[in-house]
Amino acid sequence: MRKISLSLTTRIFSMTILLLGFGLIMIYSASVAEGARDFGNKWHFVLLQLKWASVGLVGMLIASFIPPKIWGKLAPILLLIGLILLFLVVIPGIGTKVQGARRWLVLPGITIQPSELMKFIEIIYLSSWLHSKKITLPQFGFFVALTSGLIMLQPDMGTTLVVTLIAVSMYFLSGYPIKHLLTIGSVAVVAAIILIIAEPYRLDRVKTFIDPLHDAQGSSYHIRQVLLSLGSGGMTGLGIGRSRQKYAYLPESTTDSIFAVVGEELGFIGGVALIMSFLYYLSLIFKVAAAEHDKFASTMVAGVGAWIGLQVCLNLAAMTALTPLTGVPLPLVSYGGSALITMLGGIGLVLSVARHQKN
Repeated sequence: MRKISLSLTTRIFSMTILLLGFGLIMIYSASVAEGARDFGNKWHFVLLQLKWASVGLVGMLIASFIPPKIWGKLAPILLLIGLILLFLVVIPGIGTKVQGARRWLVLPGITIQPSELMKFIEIIYLSSWLHSKKITLPQFGFFVALTSGLIMLQPDMGTTLVVTLIAVSMYFLSGYPIKHLLTIGSVAVVAAIILIIAEPYRLDRVKTFIDPLHDAQGSSYHIRQVLLSLGSGGMTGLGIGRSRQKYAYLPESTTDSIFAVVGEELGFIGGVALIMSFLYYLSLIFKVAAAEHDKFASTMVAGVGAWIGLQVCLNLAAMTALTPLTGVPLPLVSYGGSALITMLGGIGLVLSVARHQKN
């Protein structure tokens, strides 16, 4: 078991570095024109991402040396901190409002996105809570409603969806009855319909999903440019740095739409290679979960795997028009500080369990 754990630890760490490195290359390629135009520095975005990656890697290594039992003891305190931050971010004058959304807290020397931190905290807390005692479905529903509701106040439906799906995944991974899925699914569908109808831009995204030709220069512009990028790449791509869509045509080219740049520059083969890399990465993580005898630690690792897997699926589904656009970044590859640092923290939890597994 010790040899297997060390081997898995090495492979998980190596794959993390490889995906981060690939992300830096693609962010540079996607942002070189925007960086030169808006900041007078073509390296602007990639240097920021490198800084965040460095911070995240240090956090990941620190987290990996903390025994899983300590994380379990910290769970209630972390949840309290997470809820307080979610409350603060929606208060005018405290949370920073950008493009109509209040999602960031600006602290001295740092800007944080509490909803991203909540994914990390939720995994630790639910791993502890679901195994500490028998949780009823109403209790679990209240927890999900509280965390998701606070995030929707920002508003951020993409992150709300991820947080909800992580919680539901962990609920069933912990051995709770699968029949509860019908109840949870019914409530979620009703809530989603209400939220979509309540905001015109969300309704427009659904209309665009149903009819991609709807409002070609408006609500469907983004997905049309994404599909043009993917289609232009063909089988082998145009080559690194040769994307045309990134030049003021493709929205969010460094964040949510980074896979479109991958598809255009590396083609179908490059896109499939990236997907296979994520599948291999997830297989390593779930191997750690399967080898762990402690239910708390095993569920925590599986929760991190669900987090990564769900975000990959949601991002790729949106980029290929299989679902409406959700604004969910591609793990370790998309540009973004809070998302990257917290994701690396989650991987630190996986390494912690692998490192402390006993014979």
